[in-house]
Amino acid sequence: MAHPDTLLPMPKIDDPIQRFVAVVRFYLSGWHIKPPGVKKPLNPILGELFTCYWDYPDKTRGYYISEQTSHHPPKSSYFFMAPEHHIRIDGTLKPRSKFLGTSAASMMEGIAVMRFLNRGERLYVEQAVGFPEDQGLTSFITQPNMYARNIIVGKMQYELGDHSFVRCPESGLEADIEFKTKGWIGGNYNVVGGYIKDTKAGKNLYELSGLWSGEMTMKNLSTGKKEVLFDATHARAAYPQTRPLEEQGERESQRLWAKTTAAIRKTDHRAATDDKSRIEDRQRDEASQREKQGLEWQPQLFRRVQGGPGGPEEGEENLDWIINADINYNVSDKDQIKQILSIAPILPGQKASDFSNLGGSSQLPTPSSSSKANNASSTHSAVPPQPMSATQADLIDFGQHDGSKVVPSAQANASSPGGTVPSGLRQPLQPSTAENHVLRQDSVAGSVDEFVDAES
Repeated sequence: MAHPDTLLPMPKIDDPIQRFVAVVRFYLSGWHIKPPGVKKPLNPILGELFTCYWDYPDKTRGYYISEQTSHHPPKSSYFFMAPEHHIRIDGTLKPRSKFLGTSAASMMEGIAVMRFLNRGERLYVEQAVGFPEDQGLTSFITQPNMYARNIIVGKMQYELGDHSFVRCPESGLEADIEFKTKGWIGGNYNVVGGYIKDTKAGKNLYELSGLWSGEMTMKNLSTGKKEVLFDATHARAAYPQTRPLEEQGERESQRLWAKTTAAIRKTDHRAATDDKSRIEDRQRDEASQREKQGLEWQPQLFRRVQGGPGGPEEGEENLDWIINADINYNVSDKDQIKQILSIAPILPGQKASDFSNLGGSSQLPTPSSSSKANNASSTHSAVPPQPMSATQADLIDFGQHDGSKVVPSAQANASSPGGTVPSGLRQPLQPSTAENHVLRQDSVAGSVDEFVDAES
């Protein structure tokens, strides 16, 4: 979504090969957007919401709605639509974390169904072992694994690794993309390579090469002509825009974590940890109350996919949840926008309190009085709506904006046998549980990071 120049033209391309190339370009264009560092994340709570929108150069907009639809295992469902460009995307993300010696890995499972509404096409963007039966023109995309290297000592490094596949069963087009990790002895970071092939003809059409953080090229194997597929070094991401905090509900991400992120930016780790614990403890209390009352939690904005043979969403079962709204594509773009904006507050001026489906307490037990007091204290003053800059877009501060410098004493303590090292670092690395967190002293800031499995 961050590069409209790769997203918006796709429905207009008539040639199936060039349309497939455009899908590959769109897929590869977003991997360079990452924080310059690796830190522990904020685990979304059940029912957490996030909405935003993009203003495009042609005066049109894209609208995005997401909700945390599962906590064990973690699962996020999302909806995106750009009505004037006939693009709709429904998706789900299911991250799984693993500890691999001195590395932590995130396996990004999930599926996205991209619809080109002017063509009646569905393109499946999927991380899966098996694929659903062909339905019209479809493309399948698997995602690379993500690694945080050197989580025990040294400078942490973010890497993408393993193969990613883009498949269109009907046309027989396939892209085999390899995200190459740096070797122990040689090699470079962020290298990508691969081929786009016609499986029906049994031949490769294009060779892909370059850096996913820099310039990626595509070579036509029939003519030998080489052209730039995407250049991340000169790409300027289009940041989404959000509503002021005062218009957001208490379970919308920016308002929910406002005190935590403010404390992190001030390097007040105690305050950040206390507020993070308050939010997570409240979630556990709500789960306990639901269990006692025999209540089953349901998402506020998404419903179960009606899949299976003959179902309206046949072939989309792996989405699990889909936006709980019917968008009529046969009406004008203006009327489609009205339908989208009636689902959830997205634009400035839309308040969560004006949407009866966002009450939260109608599906969750009422928090205790102490929880209400904490929530009241977490209300923040609003700021005028504006594009989220690199600083504003972060729900957690990765240290890229605070201008912090290397702390020599912290580095010495981390590397010197006589330095002060947290006791947890002397123990063998174990899978994380609520009682067994993994500690790691940051070699730059000197703070102690606590790694927790996303499902704990």
